[in-house]
Amino acid sequence: MAYGSAAVAINKDTPLLSGEVFGALINLSGRRRFTSQRLVLYAVLAGQGQEGAVAVARDALRLFRDAHQVLVNGNDTLPGIFCPALEEAYFGRTGGDRQIRAFIELAERTLNAAENGLRSTPGLLAELVDSTTPLLALLNQVTAIYEEQSKRHALTMKNQLRTVITDIETIARQARMVSFNASVVAARAGPVGKEFAVVAGVMSSITGEIDAMVKTALAKAV
Repeated sequence: MAYGSAAVAINKDTPLLSGEVFGALINLSGRRRFTSQRLVLYAVLAGQGQEGAVAVARDALRLFRDAHQVLVNGNDTLPGIFCPALEEAYFGRTGGDRQIRAFIELAERTLNAAENGLRSTPGLLAELVDSTTPLLALLNQVTAIYEEQSKRHALTMKNQLRTVITDIETIARQARMVSFNASVVAARAGPVGKEFAVVAGVMSSITGEIDAMVKTALAKAV
């Protein structure tokens, strides 16, 4: 299964995704939870003959189905299933994908029956309502996986930032040493050492800027 060619691997199991992508995945998973509840509510209202309820329920079903399609298969901007935990939740023993698709099929049959006033409508509605609690538990579980992966991503980014900061601090220390040596050479050389004095001043200014950037980066990495 292709998870997106633009992903850069953190390790062999999980690709490196941006914070924006994780936010979009969590929002899409949350939308799937919301639309499933909206779908069931308006399906019940449709079974009671409320005008316009079938249309609202069908719209909720479309949003639910589209969200699931993207979360599993991905699209141009989102990766679909990108880690073993999601693979297990959707296609492992839990059978999440199978359960979700069964819910979609049941919802379609229920809305068709309600729209056509079929005698099977009450039974289908009862089955749809009964399926809501286990479905919601599954959707909550999957959303929790996206949230956990997002937290891991944030921690990885912080650790990488701290590594970069350490490297910058090492360079800054070396630059300060160069600046100090240039100042010493300039003082010993007298008038001829003006160029060394200029170098020392520039290096001192650069290391000051680096120190300021390091402090800012450290504050963001906390």
